[in-house]
Amino acid sequence: MKGYLHLEDGSVYTGELEHGSPQDINGEIVFFTGMTGYQEVLTDPSYKNQIVVFTYPLIGNYGINISDDESKQPQVKAVVVYECTSQYSHYEAQYSFKEYLQKWNIPIIHHIDTRSVVKKIRSQGSMAATISQTFQKEEQPSAIFEDGVFEVTSTSMQTYGDGDKHIALIDFGYKKSILTSLVKRGCKVTTVPLKMMNKVSELKPDGVLLSNGPGDPEKLESYFSQIKEIVSSYPTLGICLGHQLIALSFGAKTKKLLFGHRGANQPVYDLKQKKVFMTSQNHSYVVIDESLKKTDLNTRFYHINDDSIEGLSHATLPILTAQFHPEAHPGPSDSEWIFDEFLDLVAAAKGEILYA
Repeated sequence: MKGYLHLEDGSVYTGELEHGSPQDINGEIVFFTGMTGYQEVLTDPSYKNQIVVFTYPLIGNYGINISDDESKQPQVKAVVVYECTSQYSHYEAQYSFKEYLQKWNIPIIHHIDTRSVVKKIRSQGSMAATISQTFQKEEQPSAIFEDGVFEVTSTSMQTYGDGDKHIALIDFGYKKSILTSLVKRGCKVTTVPLKMMNKVSELKPDGVLLSNGPGDPEKLESYFSQIKEIVSSYPTLGICLGHQLIALSFGAKTKKLLFGHRGANQPVYDLKQKKVFMTSQNHSYVVIDESLKKTDLNTRFYHINDDSIEGLSHATLPILTAQFHPEAHPGPSDSEWIFDEFLDLVAAAKGEILYA
């Protein structure tokens, strides 16, 4: 059937709408630039409540498998593509892209001029959007949901692996690949729901990891003091939203980028090792450089394209943060060593040498 993509600026794009509810779908429209990795994007909790535009013109040609999900179900509100194929070829694939989204009642609108949509987002910024079966709308889209973290955090603690390094993974909407990256390095990992952070000390962990997650980090202001206490007590790694929350808890500030960083080819410079590496990213917010001056946090990584902060270290505490995703999925594995550096901090706190 005909479907219509309405943008906050009054633009309307006509396409073919499949699946989903007859009611309008509202959310923030963002774009992802990777040529592959659509399954990981669909299931990444950081995309909760967002309408995702895939910039690559053909999506679905290697299907969907049962092992690459980053969470138990798709998290996106809807998907916008130029062309969505039902034909796929991959030895692990179990579903087509369309079949998978139909299973979860996630709408797809295709044969949309995605190049035009992305150019508009790049010039005007991420904006509210509505997918509708109606061309005429009396009101422009205005719904952007910035507190999705409360929808994606878990409700109970779970423990994985049986290694001799115990890591408390505070769950703001963690990707499965983060957990897997720790377990395969010999860690026992306990996932801790956002609202159970006060239980971290009872676990007596060797280290703490603050996960990725959706929305505006300042929506979690009531947790800042608790986060600061936790990360000041254990060797800590913060990833994406976790990075932002650590910065905010020490008194820094964040701001929203015009259109965010979402893709698998983002260049980052490491001030410590003095080298550039490619990263996978998915974020709208960044830490404001000037706001770090009154803290003990220092810039460790920055983005080559726009000089935005991509990671921090603390002057005296064993704290490391990354705005990018060292676990990749999708994306290059250039930055997986971040986990090794974090575990070096954990080992040093236990008086051990882990990675010589």
